[in-house]
Amino acid sequence: MFHKVAIIGGGAAAATLVSELLERRTPQPLHLDWYAGSPDAGRGVAYGTPSGRHLLNVRAASMGMFVSKPGGFLEYAQGLDPKVTGSDFLPRRLYGDFLRSRVEQAVMNARSFGHDINVHPFEADSLVPSSEGVTIGFGDETSRADAAVLAIGSLPPRPLAGVEDAAIASGRYVTDPWPFMAAAQDDDRPLRVLVIGLGLTAVDVLLELSAHWPKAHFTALSRHGKLPEPHLAAASAPTDDGTELIEAMRDDPNVRAWLRRLREATAGAEDWRTVVDGMRPHTQGLWRELPAAERARFLRHARWAWERARHRMPPQVAASVAKLEAEGRFERGRGRMRAVRLSQEGSLDVVRALPGGGESTESYDLVIQTVGLNTDTQRTEHRLVRQLVVDGLVQPDPLGMGLRAVPDGHLLDGNGKARANLFAIGSMLRGTLWESTAIPEIRKQAQNVATMLID
Repeated sequence: MFHKVAIIGGGAAAATLVSELLERRTPQPLHLDWYAGSPDAGRGVAYGTPSGRHLLNVRAASMGMFVSKPGGFLEYAQGLDPKVTGSDFLPRRLYGDFLRSRVEQAVMNARSFGHDINVHPFEADSLVPSSEGVTIGFGDETSRADAAVLAIGSLPPRPLAGVEDAAIASGRYVTDPWPFMAAAQDDDRPLRVLVIGLGLTAVDVLLELSAHWPKAHFTALSRHGKLPEPHLAAASAPTDDGTELIEAMRDDPNVRAWLRRLREATAGAEDWRTVVDGMRPHTQGLWRELPAAERARFLRHARWAWERARHRMPPQVAASVAKLEAEGRFERGRGRMRAVRLSQEGSLDVVRALPGGGESTESYDLVIQTVGLNTDTQRTEHRLVRQLVVDGLVQPDPLGMGLRAVPDGHLLDGNGKARANLFAIGSMLRGTLWESTAIPEIRKQAQNVATMLID
């Protein structure tokens, strides 16, 4: 058993693991040092939004914090409003409240289990694992632990290639939309806004800023120009367990064959969503069976289509976006951003490659980057991850999908050997597991890592 454990990160993954550990009975007391990076530990970026317009894209019944109690969030929400149902898509800030309440309760209960916890509102700057333990650096101080777990969520976003420094310095190019949205003020100027990307974060940006800026016109640019698919109004279960499809995919692990089989399966289904949802328990295993070249092919050619189908909009969100489009306040464009330059007039000139060839240049008052999670550990400015990579203590995933690890969460050292006392959960395992950022996967990882830490 590891008696002293350091947990790094302040979001849902860290909060789930902290709660999982503190509510376990162990042969000897457990000491936790939680480097949360914030006084508001537990919310992270995903559930720290103050806006009621930002909804969970998973129904309330599936958002429980623990494997043993998957309906915990629904019970919490119904305690506040008895009219809530399991099929509702609730505000993300409410889920942040739930995480905070559960982790605060776990901290309060820790003494009855004999555990001790210190919650640090600052980040860890460095980790040095060895056979004797892990040394954690923060500021000018250091601490020791028997083991450490990286639960840091996604990495800070970086500007896309082609964005000039002057455009960033102008303040008109927004790399991280979340603090920008939280600080947005009402403005009735006829602003021209470009959103780069067309996933769920882009949808959140559109809904929030269109409410603050009633005269603004929004354009969203992506290579396909397609919004995420919507959820059905009512929950639906897969018509079968998908065994035949999964076995056929395992027999022929290449992306083209998989896409062909998926098209065939969805064509024969009453609703394609049941096929995609039926694959959910198998996606980690299928990803592990894909050769490296096929994984790269999937990321280049099929990732956007899979994520449109996998990460869907709540029906009411889809209706709101459709209304903006019908009113002429929002339009979608196809193509790739090639350059963003600050013009002499102070606006941003955006050069984009067109699908049929050629380029076009248009001017905007504001450009907001919403291209999804950053998990590229080779190019990050995150101090802790950069230190681990530069010092050769861990291995970056070669496809920019976090850190190399074995499926149970042990990180690999510079020689490719699993470290006995350094783990990760959540987005840093995307390269190993692919499906590794949603609550159902995170709570399972937290349960497994907690068991390894105290077994």
